[in-house]
Amino acid sequence: MDDMNLSLRKKKIGLALGSGAARGIAHIGVLKVLERMGIVPQMIAGTSIGSIIGAIYAKELDADRLEQYAMEWSRWKTTQLLDPALPRVGLIKGRKVEAILDSYLGEESFSDLKVPFACVAVDIDTGEEVVIREGLVARGVRASISIPGIFVPVERDGRLLVDGGLVNPVPVSTVEEMGADFIIAVNVLPNPVGRFSQEREGEGNMGINIFEILMQTVHVAANLIARASLEGADVVIEPDVSHVNSTDFHLASECIPRGIEAAERVLSTVEL
Repeated sequence: MDDMNLSLRKKKIGLALGSGAARGIAHIGVLKVLERMGIVPQMIAGTSIGSIIGAIYAKELDADRLEQYAMEWSRWKTTQLLDPALPRVGLIKGRKVEAILDSYLGEESFSDLKVPFACVAVDIDTGEEVVIREGLVARGVRASISIPGIFVPVERDGRLLVDGGLVNPVPVSTVEEMGADFIIAVNVLPNPVGRFSQEREGEGNMGINIFEILMQTVHVAANLIARASLEGADVVIEPDVSHVNSTDFHLASECIPRGIEAAERVLSTVEL
């Protein structure tokens, strides 16, 4: 570990935190291990839930505090975050989520962060990837988490932006473009095969809701893209959170240890 730590200090370390909804809480466990090893990323990029975790960490550089926040999230009920919109462009306006992001990120601009940070969104009109590195961090993150069909898109510079997981679910390429020469990627996307089998067998369709259906649709496509994007990473950490559903924010106490376990297992075998 000491030799690896010494080698890493000579490199520009980039951290790519992927999409995956509630499963992304496992990112915090990975950050805790990196901190314990004395490894501070010099740049971070995040997509969707990875943008939330990445932004807060880039602001505070404190994984323990992030863990405390996640425990607060565990007490949320999904219904508390809902502010229904007319179903013309999305089911949820996102104002309650924006208020939560503001509570953690305030009026912080990207230039104010302790570590350079970028979040990934998609122009829904053109399909073009949009990397956000300027302006208010909370607003950029809000665009990155705008799951199509669920959240109303975010308008920015004349564009309508949605969840970056559609084109870059684990933003390895973004971190590389930021200047990293050693990239640690964290992928929490589950294998989409058979996700709903148990629910169908046990409860008919009663255990499946529209949010899970829409998230599954995004994850089916994102999982295929993620495989290709991960090839550019030097280290890939994949916490086993396949049992966690997209809205299971109450399982933070399970997700974080899974992130710790995966990070310890992978980083202990890396030779640099």
